Amino acid sequence: MEYDLSGIIDMHIHTQPDVSPRQLDDIQAAQQAKDAGMRAILIKSHVVLTADRAAIAEKVMGDINVFGGLALNYASGGFNPEAVETAIKMGAKVIWMPTRSARNMFSRAGLEGGLSIFNEDRSILPIIHTILEQIKQAGIVLATGHLSVDESIALVNLAKTKNLPKVMITHPEAEFIKMPVSLQKEIHASGIFFERCFVDTTPLMHHATNIEEIGDHIREVGVGSTVLSTDLGQPENPSPVEGMVTYLASLAKFGFSKSEISKMAGQNPAFLLDL
Repeated sequence: MEYDLSGIIDMHIHTQPDVSPRQLDDIQAAQQAKDAGMRAILIKSHVVLTADRAAIAEKVMGDINVFGGLALNYASGGFNPEAVETAIKMGAKVIWMPTRSARNMFSRAGLEGGLSIFNEDRSILPIIHTILEQIKQAGIVLATGHLSVDESIALVNLAKTKNLPKVMITHPEAEFIKMPVSLQKEIHASGIFFERCFVDTTPLMHHATNIEEIGDHIREVGVGSTVLSTDLGQPENPSPVEGMVTYLASLAKFGFSKSEISKMAGQNPAFLLDL
């Protein structure tokens, strides 16, 4: 299975060093993407800022854009406006709401605690308003991370009222999110994107979805609001480049045109990354 990755962007790659095993470091990931003719990658960590690492990888490699961001987990202080401000100054392109530290993840594991954007009365914490204003002023991407569906919907609606220009629903097909397509269509609006990740089709993620189902979701919600990412880097899975080739070739097999795939894996992420 082959697919030309020229001009393609992957906004979700996990690299080492990390607290979890990863198959590639930042420079190796950039090298493979560059060799495949890709335009850019974005490296993600659940525990540290990656914008600084991305800048080094880009300088070493040349001829490919490498970006990073910050996930608001316990390791970075949770909902920490100072960490967000620092990340922005360091060149972060995405601020994710909590991922592994999300209350949604804790509760699914049968644990107490975890971070939620809600007060006890289910109003949104004041500090979330502060962080959204920071993201808006920087013109970068607000991503929902591993928040529950209810939290994600509330966050997107708040972002709409604040006129944030770039909001991304992180892997709505993931088994720990599973956002109904009806809700995706309900919150769909200009500047709202749905990041549909190849990793969720793999055995590691218990085949939470499959390419055909993702294709159906895209057709219902729209090519114009879709971002195709891999979320790869795990040793058990294909490399990010191999995964992206399989992903795009499979979508082409299911009837998506080259221009539609280019929109979802090239133009839409380029907009989000200011390319």
